[in-house]
Amino acid sequence: MRTLFLIDGEHYPPVVLDAMRRVREQLGAKGVAAAFLGGTEKIGEGADYGLPLVAAEDPVSAVRQALERYGVEAVVDLSDEPVVGYRERMRIASLALAAGARYVGSDFELRPPEMRRVPGKPSLAVIGTGKRVGKTALTGYLARLLDREGFRPAVVSMGRGGPPEPEVLEGRRLEVGSDYLLRALERGAHAASDYYETAALSRVTTVGCRRCGGGLAGEPFVSNVLEGARIAAGLDTGITVFDGSGAAIPPVEVDRRVLVAGAHQDPEYVAGYLGAYRLLISDLLVLTMAEEPMAPPGRVEELVRRVREVRPDLPVIPAVFRPRPVGEVRGMKVAYVSTAPPAVLKRLAGHLEEGYGCEVVAVSGNLSNRSKLAEDLEGMPGVDAYLTEIKAAAVDVVTRRGAEEGRRVIYCDNDPVAEGLDDALLHLARAAGRGRSGDRGV
Repeated sequence: MRTLFLIDGEHYPPVVLDAMRRVREQLGAKGVAAAFLGGTEKIGEGADYGLPLVAAEDPVSAVRQALERYGVEAVVDLSDEPVVGYRERMRIASLALAAGARYVGSDFELRPPEMRRVPGKPSLAVIGTGKRVGKTALTGYLARLLDREGFRPAVVSMGRGGPPEPEVLEGRRLEVGSDYLLRALERGAHAASDYYETAALSRVTTVGCRRCGGGLAGEPFVSNVLEGARIAAGLDTGITVFDGSGAAIPPVEVDRRVLVAGAHQDPEYVAGYLGAYRLLISDLLVLTMAEEPMAPPGRVEELVRRVREVRPDLPVIPAVFRPRPVGEVRGMKVAYVSTAPPAVLKRLAGHLEEGYGCEVVAVSGNLSNRSKLAEDLEGMPGVDAYLTEIKAAAVDVVTRRGAEEGRRVIYCDNDPVAEGLDDALLHLARAAGRGRSGDRGV
């Protein structure tokens, strides 16, 4: 196992040499280099560690340079405080995992997620830094864009409420409306799962999959995504788009990745911890909800600065979401139901009224809180229709209630609005057709 040792000058060199010998014996490690992370207390000039030594202005840079020079399978950390702390170690872990190497310390081991290659078609993945950042909305938007441009996409959707066996929904052929979703609910399916949403709103072929658990670097504990990917490879489509789940990453090797992060998130979740790993393996960052009050003043600039510290070359596109009904609502009195926070509901309602000619007489952002949602719906008499996202309780509460009351239920998508987004996404799709050896810049 080709190993990079991380060492510092706070340890006496003979102690480090003995530790390296023990690691070689215990792990079967073959030391190919050492990265010197700093510290001078116990080291003199000319210390010889028996390996090529890489040093830089800071610990993270030293590790980055060593990983670039030497192909390694493991990074073994023999350093300690005060040279490296928790934050530095998380950055080092991100670098190691992105290079495909294990990161091993005295009481921890992190390994890169196992990404399986499914041959046959160009592929993209849309991954996120957490739940409710708009990842599935962006996936749907990307699918529609690719469909319009002749790429013939299929989406493999990975969700916490997906089916036990991968299920194919031909969105173009099916009328995935309220009746269809209610029947799915009666069969015991999670009818608001992401793959139903994508099929219903984007009208492209969608393969529904499930996952449970997510590791620090995003690997699901259990999933049937690999089976779904093989099914997608056999479909009469031209490109496959994999939709992640929360911060979990589809365990499939792809040609290009789009990372979706929310400007409302703590910058440490985006560029710190193992958010840095997600930045390192991605080709584009879409920074959603990039407006007040979701993002406080200066937050977008701060996030871009933090991202640049990790990936100076990563394109970043700030974006906002705006609701788009998939049915006619002009002249109707509607109740708008979503997962949006209260601070932006008025703005979204105004967009619906101005852009689609309806009157929004009631709003609720409690789609993911069934008890509060039920209370909100009780206070919405006199509406012609419920306008709802396909999320959380959209089917079992809102759609079912609409059917019982004889009111229409019209589903609503969320479109990202951002300058240059279409060009950037299409660039990645074309690059995916050339494989990962193609130009990765946007």
